Amino acid sequence: MSLTVDVRQRLGAFGLEVAFESAGRLTALFGHSGSGKTTLVNLIAGLERPDAGRIGIDGRTLVDTGSGTFVPAHRRRIGYVFQDARLFPHLTVGQNLAYGRLFAPRADRWADVARIVEMLGIGPLLDRRPARLSGGEKSRAAIGRALAASPRLMLMDEPLASLDEARKAEILPYVERLRDEAGIPIVYVSHAIGEVARLATDVVVLSAGRVAAAGPAGEVLARLDLATPEDRDETAALVEAVLEGQDEAFALSVLRTTGGTWRVPRIEAAPGTRMRARVRARDVMLALDRPERISALNVLAATVRRITEAPGAADALVELDAGGDRLLARVTRQTVVGLALAPGLPLWAVVKAVAFDRGNAPGRTPGPGLAPTSPDTRS
Repeated sequence: MSLTVDVRQRLGAFGLEVAFESAGRLTALFGHSGSGKTTLVNLIAGLERPDAGRIGIDGRTLVDTGSGTFVPAHRRRIGYVFQDARLFPHLTVGQNLAYGRLFAPRADRWADVARIVEMLGIGPLLDRRPARLSGGEKSRAAIGRALAASPRLMLMDEPLASLDEARKAEILPYVERLRDEAGIPIVYVSHAIGEVARLATDVVVLSAGRVAAAGPAGEVLARLDLATPEDRDETAALVEAVLEGQDEAFALSVLRTTGGTWRVPRIEAAPGTRMRARVRARDVMLALDRPERISALNVLAATVRRITEAPGAADALVELDAGGDRLLARVTRQTVVGLALAPGLPLWAVVKAVAFDRGNAPGRTPGPGLAPTSPDTRS
């Protein structure tokens, strides 16, 4: 299913002018506060009208100011998960789910509430009211209510922003299950690059109401030229990996990627679990000769693919091909000259085990999906 957005909106001194298309399973709208993320999802949801433009889902027009088309929010079949959950306080979790189900026409109801309850682990919560739920439990219940409406699209507006790190860690695996099993596209709003790197298949970067970049997550998050000064340390490559096993003696996990074997701090997951490793460019060192007797556990043969130098900056971003894995290394421009770095040069990439971002490692393998049994049930 595809999402097409081409809208313009003026809110006082702020102007939103956004155009992109995405067919990703989870499209992240990423940007700092005030960049226009929430305004954009409200336009998609139908809570606000654009001054001009068009929004469509899988060829179905929701808004077209040129033709005067505007499908009201309650007819768009879009599930919306807000930052503060917004559960009905006088209803139990089970009653909140039942309420969500009422929004889907009977003929279009594909969501199986029992399967939603299992996927989100909210069975023990069904008889509780929101006042008796933790922040993470409220978030899971809100996701369940949105899914119960059999939506064509899910909107999630910074659903983890109000949670502490422990509760975020609790919720992230459920969002991954939603991405991998529900069979509906998700637009996920966040200003946390770690969440985006872990969850997104596609990313739209917003800056001052404009699209700074859009595309597959691995490509967009590696763009040095997109980074503001406070984000530059977060420039990273995404590496797909499989958990091969555990090194119990040293509390390490062994990951297998296309480019070789990685040893990282222990990840609690079953062997065979697929995951995404986020390797920051600032954590990758380069060597022309294979280093010996060093503390870093991960030494990979690589080849320089591209070197990008930001105008006026002291550093450069070196893109590497490590046996098919794409890595990035941030080095000084002096290093580029001193090592005579150039495309095609073979070298070694060195990464400390402790540099691996554990927050970006999913803890499960996708199971049975929630998607409807045939595409026709959601047309």
